[in-house]
Amino acid sequence: MRHTVIVPSYNTLEHTKNTYESLLKYGGDVDIIIIDDASEDGTAEWLLSLSDERLNRVISPERKGHTYWYDEGMRLAETDIVSILHSDMVIGPGYFENMLKHVERGKVVCATRIEPPIHPEGKEKVVRNFGMEANEFMWEAFENFVTKESYTYKDKTTRGIFAPWMLYKEDHLSIGGHDQRFAPFGYEDSDIFNRWIQAGYEMVQARDSFCYHMTCRGHRWNKGVGIENPDYRKIMDRCRKEFIRKWGDWIQNDEYQHPIIWKKYDRGIILTNDKPELIEMLEPWADTLYTSLDYKDYIEKEQEDTVTNLWDRIKPFDNEKQNSILIEVDGNNFTQQDFIYLQKLAEILDTQNVEKGKFKLGNLIIEVV
Repeated sequence: MRHTVIVPSYNTLEHTKNTYESLLKYGGDVDIIIIDDASEDGTAEWLLSLSDERLNRVISPERKGHTYWYDEGMRLAETDIVSILHSDMVIGPGYFENMLKHVERGKVVCATRIEPPIHPEGKEKVVRNFGMEANEFMWEAFENFVTKESYTYKDKTTRGIFAPWMLYKEDHLSIGGHDQRFAPFGYEDSDIFNRWIQAGYEMVQARDSFCYHMTCRGHRWNKGVGIENPDYRKIMDRCRKEFIRKWGDWIQNDEYQHPIIWKKYDRGIILTNDKPELIEMLEPWADTLYTSLDYKDYIEKEQEDTVTNLWDRIKPFDNEKQNSILIEVDGNNFTQQDFIYLQKLAEILDTQNVEKGKFKLGNLIIEVV
């Protein structure tokens, strides 16, 4: 079945070459869209040198990030079914065939990642080292392993979702695609997974479809733009706050990485004995933050990094409290454990059938109105 794969690339030329080579080997009837996201490592020149009728090259003069390019790639795709790959991923034998068996409208199918031992093991992936850098990749060992494991797990599925994934283009675009508040990258995947679930889509992992993931060579471990770069940390911190503001919670998944979504409550945090650092810490977790401190400087500093109107979010202490959940925080007694309780409040309310009234969590006083 003809389909399209979208591969944004930013300064990952040697990795992208491996990705492309694996698509030539095992891609079958696939249209390939590779986007050079304003790289400075010769990616554009390499793409232009290729002669491949299946390849659609996109050369961007400015960096926009994969959050943008996944969706733009889908709009460029001429097929109904689309998938994404990171530019540091290599697909194995049977990769697309084993995903396509499960694709249908209202269903998102993800592959099984094989990763080097950088992150902890999990039931959703295989930890096996076939190389940490593009020029170290052990093609033959990887292909032999995938051939064996694909037979062992033939047609098996579990419930979970993570990159790389495949779905009908219309299913993705009909809910608005990725939320661009998370551009150029940063938790856009967790956000779209939650929204797919809210749209009623089924999440399936094809256990016999394997790819090797060098693990975040496109940004986190990318020399020059990764975790050692202050801009990277700033982007990730901004997107973390945006995710919390939007969902009222932090990312939670089950053992197979299927998202757990708790109810979003209308939370008002009432600060007493407030301290300026508490405004910055607690504001993302509040739908309304009530404080006696001057918060103008905080808003002026933070507003340019959020789509949320912070003037509607932070109010004077004596403002009328209209939230359905009120949380009193005493700045003189606020502990790390109290912050953990605050972060888990939606889970606590959802699982313990809390009725209206007041109760204490550590030093927090919670009122369900």
